[in-house]
Amino acid sequence: MIWKPERAIEIVAGTPPGGGLDRSARALLHSIESNGLVDVPVSVVNVGGEGGRKAWSHIERYAGDGHVVGISSPNMAADYLTGVTKSDPERFPPLAILYSEYIAFVVRPNSAIGSGADLIEGLARNAGAVKIALSTSLGNSNHVAAAKVIRHAGGDTRAPSIRVFDTALDAVADVVAGHADIGAITAASSVPELDAGRLITIGISAPARLPGPYAGAPTWREQGVDCVVGSWRGVSGPPGLDAAQMAFWQGVLAAATQTAQWRSDLARHFWTEMYLDGAGLRDYLKRERVEMRAVLGELGLLSG
Repeated sequence: MIWKPERAIEIVAGTPPGGGLDRSARALLHSIESNGLVDVPVSVVNVGGEGGRKAWSHIERYAGDGHVVGISSPNMAADYLTGVTKSDPERFPPLAILYSEYIAFVVRPNSAIGSGADLIEGLARNAGAVKIALSTSLGNSNHVAAAKVIRHAGGDTRAPSIRVFDTALDAVADVVAGHADIGAITAASSVPELDAGRLITIGISAPARLPGPYAGAPTWREQGVDCVVGSWRGVSGPPGLDAAQMAFWQGVLAAATQTAQWRSDLARHFWTEMYLDGAGLRDYLKRERVEMRAVLGELGLLSG
């Protein structure tokens, strides 16, 4: 059986325009539209709030409807395992992982923390005095990256004050305003403030240096810290999608991530190619949940 959409498609992003999930949705929209991958109109719908959880409440109202999909991330599982949400996100069928992005550790130019070494020294001396801004949930990839740096410093991974925001844009603003000492932010989210000179980068959770405004920023690995952490973005559907609807979306998503437009956006946003669907995707998510449970236990965040 073959399924095709009969009316307009919505790609739901759980952050406001300009936020991380919104960037993913609009890049996907651009690729789909520019290459005529579907025969109906496609739009991005922003449903921000509650760290992206409002978006999934919105999507859940479209059970069995293949015309609505949402941009997913590891935060969904983190929220469930930490008890922030009570309903297992596995009810939203995963369709594909599209890419991964790395975490930038950013500070104000006049900060007492002017380098990765300064941060490690401060964490070793008094980890509880350090304030870290991130989005959109405790226990997510940003938090894990920060925990790896804290662990390297010999500090208590539970000690720093973690300031959590609904979108990376607000976490960046918190650092610029001086409320947080450091931001652990997905790389694309910091670029405007880096370009404006309001932030500098002291470490990147990538295996190698990133280009553009990050070219001069050392990776944590270069600084002797075992911190290589990526945060994937993907697409999931509402509960109750059938096999034909899932096959349609997997075909569209696979095609979209092979286009010139998509590859241009990968480079522009400092994203790393990581397409997965089908059995490979299911196996990856299963392994990730086991690993996430172990990390959350270390952070004292595991529910139950």
